[in-house]
Amino acid sequence: MISKLRFLAIAAIVAFSGNVVAQNGTNSPYSQYGLGSLADQANGFNKAMSGLGVGYRNGTQVNFTNPASYSSIDSLTFIFDVGMTGQLTNFEENGVRKNAKNANFDYVVAGFRAFKHFGVSFGVMPYSSVGYSFSKKNDVGDVNSTTYTNTYKGTGGLHQAFIGIGWEMFKGFSIGVNGSYLWGDYERSIINSYSDAYVNTLSKYYTANVTNYKLDAGVQVTIPFSKKTNLTMGFTYGLGHKLGSDPECKVISTNSQTSVSDTATYKVENGLSLPTTLSGGMMLNLNGKLRLGADYQLQQWGKEAFPEYGVVNGKPTYTLKDNYYKDRQKFTIGAEYCKNNQSRRFLDRLRLRAGASYTTPYFNINGQDGPKEISVSAGFGIPLMNIWNNRSVLNISGQWVRMDASNLLRENIFRINVGITFNERWFMKWKVD
Repeated sequence: MISKLRFLAIAAIVAFSGNVVAQNGTNSPYSQYGLGSLADQANGFNKAMSGLGVGYRNGTQVNFTNPASYSSIDSLTFIFDVGMTGQLTNFEENGVRKNAKNANFDYVVAGFRAFKHFGVSFGVMPYSSVGYSFSKKNDVGDVNSTTYTNTYKGTGGLHQAFIGIGWEMFKGFSIGVNGSYLWGDYERSIINSYSDAYVNTLSKYYTANVTNYKLDAGVQVTIPFSKKTNLTMGFTYGLGHKLGSDPECKVISTNSQTSVSDTATYKVENGLSLPTTLSGGMMLNLNGKLRLGADYQLQQWGKEAFPEYGVVNGKPTYTLKDNYYKDRQKFTIGAEYCKNNQSRRFLDRLRLRAGASYTTPYFNINGQDGPKEISVSAGFGIPLMNIWNNRSVLNISGQWVRMDASNLLRENIFRINVGITFNERWFMKWKVD
């Protein structure tokens, strides 16, 4: 029976992985910059706390945010967690408003204890998303009232399949590491066309393909104050490195009269990279009921460069540009309350969660800061109770995100996050009388 369940869990991960990869998860024009819109790197339970998790330690959830937490997974269980997100986005610029909506499978992860004080986790989740389509029309200003239209489109994103371990070296001190296979691509285009049929159409196509690795390490230190009250401090480190990708830019000039095209291709060798990432956080567990926490994350994008097309002294160039990125900082606070997670009463086992975060931009737009991000979220962990299982949880949360930059597009995003954590006692030894 257990072998069949394991097979079904692995099959489900493979099936959901295809859906995760198939979705880009965004329709934001801001995803045209850098590697796209960066994913939260959070599961259903900590999405309700705006991604809080560096100091979070709970053996009933797989906490991808800090792999050191895997060592807390219960020895009798196999945890399987899958989530999806639906969102409505309102765009506003120069008094014009538009709405867009999309839904996609978000992540799928699993975890179990391999042996005493040693936990293992694996799964698939997004790293970044690219998805947008819009156009702008302007006057050339000549006597013929010629107009031109720039059409912008982009699709793609990066995904990661990971396996991680967490080891409690001694009581109260755990370390862990996540090793990820990072893959994906993006396609971006800018097509410049004119109302005057005698003017050439100019198209630029940007593409890149990534197949590389991602490595993250974590530490958690738990300080007990009493039997049920403690403080957990966490730290994580993400390795920054080149991605071995050679992004390309194709510039195509098409004669509108003859349809004859002239194509120039430019390439930057090893032009994409990941930043070094540092995080620190803490969570106070009060009497096993209330958890209060705060996280800080620094992604050192400012040290990285990104390929950009331009014209220097009349000569087209496609080269790495410094000062394209900015260091990205994220501040998060959150809380979780559960009256009694061992009770048989439904309301006593209900988990209430809330959080808020502030994130600075990680790229520049025409020499000014990109959009900052403010997020507020709240949700429930609803126990799924029956005669066979009272440990599984349905995690539901709502999230509001505001992204804006001075004199640029403003986005208000409303998300519904749904995750189901199946917590099965696969490794319990049943006794038959």
